[in-house]
Amino acid sequence: MTDNHLTDRVVLITGAAGGFGQLIAAKACVLGARVACTDIAADALAAITNELSESGHDVLGVTADVTQLDDMHRAVAETIDRFGRLDVIVNNAGIMPLAFMSDHARAADAWHRCIDINIKGVLNGMIAAYDPMIAQGSGHVVNISSIYGNFPVAGSIVYGATKAAVTTMSDAFRVESQGKIKVTIVRPTGVPATGLAGTIINDEASVGILGQNAAEYMATAAGIMSGSPDPGVLDADDVRYAMLDADHLADAVIYAIDQPWGVSIGDITVRATGDRYIL
Repeated sequence: MTDNHLTDRVVLITGAAGGFGQLIAAKACVLGARVACTDIAADALAAITNELSESGHDVLGVTADVTQLDDMHRAVAETIDRFGRLDVIVNNAGIMPLAFMSDHARAADAWHRCIDINIKGVLNGMIAAYDPMIAQGSGHVVNISSIYGNFPVAGSIVYGATKAAVTTMSDAFRVESQGKIKVTIVRPTGVPATGLAGTIINDEASVGILGQNAAEYMATAAGIMSGSPDPGVLDADDVRYAMLDADHLADAVIYAIDQPWGVSIGDITVRATGDRYIL
């Protein structure tokens, strides 16, 4: 694809103060998009938007909590006030409190917050964007799901359920909005650089995504941490590549939104070829 369809498109990204959201914002800016970054972390958000602005990009920062519908309505309103329209919303904000049911005493609060952010936050973003996009005659909703939503496994009772919900909401929204609003579902695999690993409650709960490959995966991870990995596991040009860099996933999102209005990339999963995840 040689044409750049992102020039002057207005893109709003939730959870944009760091990790995956920050990468998407920066890449969209480079392609000429006008970008609204939202996050609950005001200081980090200001740092990111200042950095992008100082690089010559047209960026707006809006402190907002995706769990609050009024906040998302305000973020969309401020985006439209600044840029005149809203073309794309990337509902990226999320947390991943993996834990077993036996961990409920220390996990319950995080699970409830996970439901609020991962389900209600995505729903709030869709609600806030819907009327403006319908009124202007076009729009694009990108919702971040996960391979954890593909199938129920141990260790992701709540997180997997929230991501399955995101997929269901997205598919239903696509059917309702055909010919009006494009919908893309993105299903990340394990991407360490996104920062989600920091929200895990019990590290052993990753068994669900690894299954029979757990021992092999742990051996690969140990080799990387020791500074002596097997050749190829950190090389994206090698079929043994095992730890996907978040850049590749962000590039896939950019690919989905850098399309003509009449072309919709419906569902994206990007994997490291040798990642050993079974979902």
